[in-house]
Amino acid sequence: MTRGSPASQAPEAVAITWRKVRETSDELIDPAAVEAAYAHPLLRALFPLISHGSLHFSRCTAFPWTNDVPAVYPRSGGGFRVVRMNEPVGSSRQTVGDADSAEEAVALVVAHLPPGCGPAVDGTADDLHQP
Repeated sequence: MTRGSPASQAPEAVAITWRKVRETSDELIDPAAVEAAYAHPLLRALFPLISHGSLHFSRCTAFPWTNDVPAVYPRSGGGFRVVRMNEPVGSSRQTVGDADSAEEAVALVVAHLPPGCGPAVDGTADDLHQP
C-alpha cells in the first residue's frame, strides 16, 4: 500500500490520536479547545498534536508533521490565540487572531486552512509535498 492511498491507515491513526488527545488531562490541554476542534469535521480529519498546552494539526500522520495549519494556544488570563506556524526560520510566528472562546478559535483556524487542505494522509510532510 502506498502512502496517501485511499486504503491507507491514516483515518485510523487520526481517530486513535484524537481519542488520546480527548482523554488528555486538562492540566496539559484545555478540553474546550480540544472538543471545539474535534466537533469541526475539517479539523477532526487532521492529525492532532499537543505541545506545551497548545493544540496543533497536521495534514500527515508522521514526523516531520506539516506546519501549515494554524495552532490554538491558551492565552494567559483566558481565551485563545491562533498562530500561523509556517513562518520562515528566524522570524516570529504570525498571530492569526485572538478569541474569547474555543469555538471562535476553531473558526479562525478553519478560516486560515491552507488551500486544498483535506484529511491527513499517511506519511510525513516531505511525502505530502512530493509531486
